[in-house]
Amino acid sequence: MARDNSPKERQRKQLERKQGRRASYDRILIVSEGSKTEPNYFREIRTAYRLHTANVEVHPSELGTAPIQVVQYAKSLFESGDRHKQIQPRAFEQVYAVFDRDDHTSYFDALQLADSLDGKLRNDNKQAVRFQAIASVPSFELWLLLHFEDIRAPIQRDEVMRRLRLHLPGYEKGAGQVFTITCDRLGVATQRALALVSKFSAYDAPKPYTGIGGLVTLLTTLRN
Repeated sequence: MARDNSPKERQRKQLERKQGRRASYDRILIVSEGSKTEPNYFREIRTAYRLHTANVEVHPSELGTAPIQVVQYAKSLFESGDRHKQIQPRAFEQVYAVFDRDDHTSYFDALQLADSLDGKLRNDNKQAVRFQAIASVPSFELWLLLHFEDIRAPIQRDEVMRRLRLHLPGYEKGAGQVFTITCDRLGVATQRALALVSKFSAYDAPKPYTGIGGLVTLLTTLRN
């Protein structure tokens, strides 16, 4: 009998191989607003800590970059999966939507939608799924700046970039190797981010805030 070598059959076999490579720790889906900066950063962490790609999926939003679109895409990708990305429906225990405050008009709606989904979705093991918005005020680069400076007061996005470039000359969005360059300061950045989280919430914009530190801590301790 001739072998079935159709694209659909090849994708099915790829999915089976990917499932076989999964580790015992939680399966995590990260969907980001940015198409390069955040995905590059989280994929660097995945590589540095040797996390299974089948357990930690990182993808930019394909619905758009508005915060509400990031959350909606994360929900859609979780519920429906994506055969081309080798993602099965509901194949995660945790889902994170990563976006910035910036000047987005849908920012607060996105926070509320993510909150409404937390614990309400069920995965392929019929478990309640953690669904969380990982917001940064004003931007993801605040997290990077916290590696070098202790920020406690509201700060504009352009000022964050200006000061960050004093420490990382030539930094641009989408740059690679950012985690590698900054990881020796990860401890102090996490402490500063946690201090902000203890004082403000994502809803308190324009007060400085970032949930990135918590997500990074999760990823770097996932195998423990």
